[in-house]
Amino acid sequence: MDNREIKVSKEDFNIDNMLTTLRQYYRGGRFDFLLNSKEKIDLLSKRFIVFEIDSIKENRELFPVVTIIIMEAFINKMRRLKGIRKQLIIEEAWKALSSNNMAEYLKYLYKTVRKYYGEAIVVTQEVDDIIASPVVKESIINNADCKILLDQRKYMNKFDAIQALLGLTDKEKSQVLSINMANDPNRKYKEVWIGLGGVQSAVYATEVSPEEYFAYTTEETEKLELMRLAEKLNGNMELAIKQLAEELRIEN
Repeated sequence: MDNREIKVSKEDFNIDNMLTTLRQYYRGGRFDFLLNSKEKIDLLSKRFIVFEIDSIKENRELFPVVTIIIMEAFINKMRRLKGIRKQLIIEEAWKALSSNNMAEYLKYLYKTVRKYYGEAIVVTQEVDDIIASPVVKESIINNADCKILLDQRKYMNKFDAIQALLGLTDKEKSQVLSINMANDPNRKYKEVWIGLGGVQSAVYATEVSPEEYFAYTTEETEKLELMRLAEKLNGNMELAIKQLAEELRIEN
């Protein structure tokens, strides 16, 4: 190892600018809470990690910094965990894709993650969010062997463009546009299309138990009802879900 001291001039690197930039992250700065934790968090050994960035997604200073932290955390896990399946799931991807740094990171990730026994998954409610990014067109779609689409009826009149971009056959297009068009009215389920590398595709019905429904529902009224009931039960979320599920069974 070379231990020689290397001198860097201001022409090569402006240390004053760097210190000024980092000052707000140091003790007493606006964002000193971000990089100065007193606790050492071992993310490498954690099996399930959620980064919730809704509160900072509009912050032009914090969002890039947190994005870099997330990138580094997953790359570290991807390279160091040998023989263990890794997944990076980016939900509501439109905000991440609007960042050049994150878009380039995803491009790199999709091209390398398989080598490390990993998967990268992008989830969004709007197909336009994905196809609007030139970076995504070049990398994610070409490297995504598994595509999952929900109800696309609102894109009925412009689905040809989506079909061309995703590389769907006419048969696959017909399958996608048939989703939820002839559901059994006596059963509560939703349909989903799954395509595997252009080799196999089909429409599947997804039906969950009442317990699973209340655990994952995104309907605000149902979530509020669940939270209020859990509060009455001293914070016991599991019991609240079971009670709501039983009430739903009785009603039906």
